[in-house]
Amino acid sequence: MIEIRKVDTDNKKQVKEFIQFHYDLYKGNEFWVPPFRGDVGMMLNRKKHPFYLHSEADFFTAWKNGKMVGRIAALINRPFNEYHNEKVVSFFLFDAVNKQEVVDALFDQVKNWGLERGMTKIVGPKGFSLFDGYGMLVSGFNKRQTMNMSAYNFPYYQTLVENYGLQKVNDFLTMGFDLKTYEIPEKVVRVAEIVKKRGVLHVLTLKSRKELYARAREIARLYAKTFENNWEYFPLIDAEIDFLIENVIKLVSLDMVKFITNTDGDMVGFLLTFPDMSAAMQRHNGYLTPFLIADMLIEMKRTRSAALNGVGILEEYRNKGGDALLMHEMWGILKGSGRFVDGEAVQMAESAKEVQREMAGLGLKPTKRHRVYQMEIAEEAAS
Repeated sequence: MIEIRKVDTDNKKQVKEFIQFHYDLYKGNEFWVPPFRGDVGMMLNRKKHPFYLHSEADFFTAWKNGKMVGRIAALINRPFNEYHNEKVVSFFLFDAVNKQEVVDALFDQVKNWGLERGMTKIVGPKGFSLFDGYGMLVSGFNKRQTMNMSAYNFPYYQTLVENYGLQKVNDFLTMGFDLKTYEIPEKVVRVAEIVKKRGVLHVLTLKSRKELYARAREIARLYAKTFENNWEYFPLIDAEIDFLIENVIKLVSLDMVKFITNTDGDMVGFLLTFPDMSAAMQRHNGYLTPFLIADMLIEMKRTRSAALNGVGILEEYRNKGGDALLMHEMWGILKGSGRFVDGEAVQMAESAKEVQREMAGLGLKPTKRHRVYQMEIAEEAAS
């Protein structure tokens, strides 16, 4: 018999148990990169995470014979539901042992929680913000997780959730490249050169972190707006913009970031590239200490892998060659540095056909696939 317990997020012991389960389950796995414990803890912090200013979530653990065997979060993101005219309950932070009864009990809890609040559909894994990563890993299990830009999970997760009745709604692809053999297509180079000569779009490199912070809100709003037509988009409030700045923008390396501006100097496109610091993160088991920070700074210089986890351009500038200009700049960062030998472009929605075509045109090959699932529960709501 599986017992489901609701986590009291004001109870430090229960919160710690919820967080720790993930680390115990994946201990020793060579492909898993531990998330920062503080980042997970923030998701359970109703006083500090901006999600709770507009939405609600609860957290549940599964127990058998006095031992925790699974966990899950149930979320209702009201701005997402309002923007897309949906009644979705999302699930996130799902982990479980390889037992169908455990998974069934956890998802029954999410389903009932959603039905009590008038929801008609379960969707997930889908987190608290636009940058929590999407989906459950369904291929690429022999590849190390790229930092915390997407999830790693055991192969049996797919079988268990599909047995429950969840079905694919969208996939997010990670695509890899080998810089030892890769060359950017000549067509991309030609288009980028033409765009530069026309002078309608310009490449901007920020020269200091002071300049970066001065334009941080503009960057964050651009980041959100470029995904406006995407499946996963929802409008951000100011507190979420600030959260994005605090957790993403401050981590960028100026020499690995480029922006596209129009003739008025407004930012219309961006490219965020990061040194892959996964190896350093694996060595510290999720604890953000001065030792980890020092190790990450060393790894930033030592790593030979790069991660592209942010590329976007406003739709009206895509057909003006802005996409080719971004791809040419990406090539310049990676090849021009002389230090990277491979890398990945992380989590591009399968439904974003233009981005998929661009990456395939650049010769990138899929390395990982993360799947977002859904299940209708409307019939049960009606009954």
